[in-house]
Amino acid sequence: MARICIIRQGNFPLDPRVRREADALISAGHTVDIICLRKPGLPLFERDGRLSIRRLPLAKRRSSTARYIFEYLTFLSAAMVLSSVLHLRHRYDLIQVNSIPDFLVFAALGPRLLGCPVLLDLHECMPEFFGTKFQTGLRHPVVRVIAWLEQISIRFASYAITCTDQMRDVFVTRGTPPEKIEVILNGSDEEVFDATRFPQRGREPGRFVLVCHGTVEERYGLDTIIRAVALLKDEIPGLRLEIIGEGSFLEDLRQLARDLGVEREVAFSGKFLPMEELLRAIASADAGVVAMKRDPFRDITLCNKMFDFIAMRKPALVSRTRSVEEYFDDTCFQMFRSDDEHDLARAIRELHADPARGERLVQRAVQVSEAYRWPSQRERYRAIVERLIRPSTGDVSKTIGLQAQSGPHHNGPHPRPISQFFEWGDHTGHWS
Repeated sequence: MARICIIRQGNFPLDPRVRREADALISAGHTVDIICLRKPGLPLFERDGRLSIRRLPLAKRRSSTARYIFEYLTFLSAAMVLSSVLHLRHRYDLIQVNSIPDFLVFAALGPRLLGCPVLLDLHECMPEFFGTKFQTGLRHPVVRVIAWLEQISIRFASYAITCTDQMRDVFVTRGTPPEKIEVILNGSDEEVFDATRFPQRGREPGRFVLVCHGTVEERYGLDTIIRAVALLKDEIPGLRLEIIGEGSFLEDLRQLARDLGVEREVAFSGKFLPMEELLRAIASADAGVVAMKRDPFRDITLCNKMFDFIAMRKPALVSRTRSVEEYFDDTCFQMFRSDDEHDLARAIRELHADPARGERLVQRAVQVSEAYRWPSQRERYRAIVERLIRPSTGDVSKTIGLQAQSGPHHNGPHPRPISQFFEWGDHTGHWS
């Protein structure tokens, strides 16, 4: 079996995609070392069987573009030194680097020069991410430099994977060879999000609970949900919104709830709950809400909270983005226009008035998402890893049938084949 190092400028085990990938590798018999940031309260080093975690004690205090760049470069430098030292000690069979930033892949420079293959897992399209986060637009000179770094990073890697077909299309459009990148979707870990372990609470008169879990940031549209609740509080008896998580937008949302007079209707956990508590909260709610803002970045990503609600057999109200509508349709979710509290209020009203509709949405979402479930995505991921650590078997893309596919994306019952910790943040692994 192989020894594999995963580098991620985030927190482990709180990062869901990294956790799933590490579990997939360990269950296949590999040994995994993880280099990541240290969250306060967690040890610098942990070992559990074939898993070792090395956390770098670097501060994460983002306030400006300069600060972002400083933190990126600091982690890159430290991870480069550590991965090189560990490679000389252990001789890794593969280094995997999970963005962002894309150029973090150069943390594997030492092992790569010594012949170790490198897999780049692109969680984001960084030019779109940067342009929307800092409102520079996509033609800004800095964004153009970031796009150039993206392509250099992909070329440096032996192979690349990403999270949606829309993101892959963007990478290819900017110059990535189609045969060098494949999609591994972020399906929920059903061993954790297991609806059979948590009894579903049926609809009760005078009670209608909505739940939204994740990192509390402006881009997740939580303000839209609160405004919709304010519109409906006198219309739907027992309407309640539970926001589970923490983040920089938390105090703004609390103030908004006070300003709109819905302090009683909106509850904030103010922190990330233990997994068991989170799952019980989802199971006892009447519906989940995913209210992503719409912009060029969000149009090519998927928020994994959708998959959490599907796995937990919970109807979901989901804002329309291009990527959502290319994977799912109105028979899967109660859709509404992004950043439109009046349309969200309409969607909540309809779902509340027709409990049977919620059941139909769940059944249909489960059917359509069958090809997107993590068990099948996990096997594709493992196959890519196996071909990289055993290059004598041939070209990665050809030997496992991962040639580029083009043309329209499909919805419906026959979607096109694509290939106990949890971060209640941007669950696609997005930077928060």
